Amino acid sequence: MPHNPIAANGPAPNGPTNGPKPEAAGLCLHFCRHSLPLAFLIWSFLYWSISGHDLLAQAPFDADSMVYKEHQVLVGDQTIHYATRTGYLTLEEEDGKARARMFFIAYTRLDGQKDKEGKRKAFAEGEPGKRPITFSFNGGPGSSSVWLHLGILGPRKVATADDGGSLPPPYRLEDNPHCWLDLTDLVFIDPVSTGFSRSAGEVDEDKFHGVEPDIASVGDFIRRYCSAYHRWASPKFVLGESYGTTRAAGLTQHLQKRYGMELNGVILVSAITQFQTARFDAGNDLPYPLFLPSFAATAKYHGKLQAPYDTMALEAFLEEVEGFALGDYWTALAQGDQLDPVRRASIIHQLAAYTGLSKTWLERADARINIHRFTKELLRDEE
Repeated sequence: MPHNPIAANGPAPNGPTNGPKPEAAGLCLHFCRHSLPLAFLIWSFLYWSISGHDLLAQAPFDADSMVYKEHQVLVGDQTIHYATRTGYLTLEEEDGKARARMFFIAYTRLDGQKDKEGKRKAFAEGEPGKRPITFSFNGGPGSSSVWLHLGILGPRKVATADDGGSLPPPYRLEDNPHCWLDLTDLVFIDPVSTGFSRSAGEVDEDKFHGVEPDIASVGDFIRRYCSAYHRWASPKFVLGESYGTTRAAGLTQHLQKRYGMELNGVILVSAITQFQTARFDAGNDLPYPLFLPSFAATAKYHGKLQAPYDTMALEAFLEEVEGFALGDYWTALAQGDQLDPVRRASIIHQLAAYTGLSKTWLERADARINIHRFTKELLRDEE
């Protein structure tokens, strides 16, 4: 779950610079090794390219500020005309006092034909029920929506190598032929304390941190956006990645109960809604059987398996691994020190066959494969 470096260190709009947040400051190993140029390009794009000026310097803290541009992109065999709107929506207390300004970038599809005044009308204009809208955000917690925006969904994306790694300089943006604008309008949201979103005035940003306050502020943004741009009648979707899937799951209930807003769908990317399944902590054996099929598929991809698994069809192979993981392996872990030595040796043997790891290493690891150790051990002989 890579964090966006600008989420922790970006300047507050016309306010004091916030220091790094502990939960957002660290970058994962893959990001450090492969994506620093990508982060620099994303930072440069967000800070300068959208408006062509210093957006923050132009945005008074007590007033919403928008930049509007029109563009086009080729998606499949369609030329999609669209409008880009970027700026802030202010969240307010019940007495009307600003409590936060949330930054967003929205893409709205436009009619291919211009009207008599030479303007293109939005697809949703006048008939919002015919045009879906998707609200998108990454996770962290502590990440802005830049990864989904410039990596997957938006009309422009960072140019990368075929394997997703960074290209050498000069870094550049390119049209995204897989953009979703042929299907839905897109709104990328930066939760408070990420990207350019900040609390207002003397309001403590900690009031927006935590599962429920985070859901409430993003829900308030979606409600205000739908009101400001007349999208209540549109089919509405939320898309979250990583921790954003937890946020998306909570939003479905929050929007319904708090505002009477019904969603038409929820899209979960790299889903995690039960964190015990991914925490390799002492005393928590739940991740080990759940991660095993992914380890096995990875080992097979890298050619680390022996017969018969090296030539077995992937679907059949994973079906066998899943049966073992939720059967013999699960119960063996539950037995702990009471596990019979003969059965323990059988479990170690099967784990080695499925993962390509050595029996000696698996013995030392007590038959428990931590994801961070697996990524080192699998290809250790290739260093």
